Amino acid sequence: MFSRFVAVAVNIRAIAMAVLTVSLATTASVAAPAAQDLLRASDAIRNPARPFKARVVLTEFEEGKQVDTSTLVTYSREQDNSGQYATLVSFVHPARDAGKLMLRNGDDLWFYDPSTKASIRLSPQQRLMGQASNGDVVTVNLARDYAAKLLAEEMVVNGERKERRSFKLGLIASAPSATYASIEYWVDAENKRPIKGLFYAESGHLLKTVFYRRYQAQLGEDRPTEMVIIDGLKPQSVTLMRFSDFSTPTIPATWFSRDYLPRFQPE
Repeated sequence: MFSRFVAVAVNIRAIAMAVLTVSLATTASVAAPAAQDLLRASDAIRNPARPFKARVVLTEFEEGKQVDTSTLVTYSREQDNSGQYATLVSFVHPARDAGKLMLRNGDDLWFYDPSTKASIRLSPQQRLMGQASNGDVVTVNLARDYAAKLLAEEMVVNGERKERRSFKLGLIASAPSATYASIEYWVDAENKRPIKGLFYAESGHLLKTVFYRRYQAQLGEDRPTEMVIIDGLKPQSVTLMRFSDFSTPTIPATWFSRDYLPRFQPE
């Protein structure tokens, strides 16, 4: 009789522990949104959902002194088959680069020089200017190229030097088109805005730190209009990417073909 009572008590305890475990798991899932959903929400803040055009100014600094600058115009459009963006980059300034083009479509990245009428394949990791790589200036939905994992919920200092409660995500490349092997990425817990990212090479070497800041109303959403890119080894090497003149002109899908590059006429 006593042994039967003990067995029943043990079973009740096991059931209670199982219920408690399910309850805790449910509570945790409510308190901490799914990492991939957080990343998608952050992508939607960085990128308009419809085809768009933007002006991008790159400015390179060394030890606080400006050493170079470049102006680009980007045309971006989601691809129907993947949801990832295709981007056509038109070089405007300096004069020596005016008319040059860069095209990102799927896993392919092409550079076109009208003076030679030749297009060559580029690497997304190759530096364009300063700390900004080719892959940094094209529009990217990170949730399409990376698998996200929630690492922590913590306070972090943003690009405006204010503390914000954030979700820290670990991103691992899951597509050939991914520019970086892995990223540590902080998303604001209140509004899902991207705060900063640490971008790593396959070797685990820190390539750069990026802050997203100067949020302004653009095409129906407060979006970051400046990225501060800091070299992973030399913090005094900084490149600013400033975005302006957002608009939604008609951007035909035909523009995003390597064969179309010689026929493209910038506005």
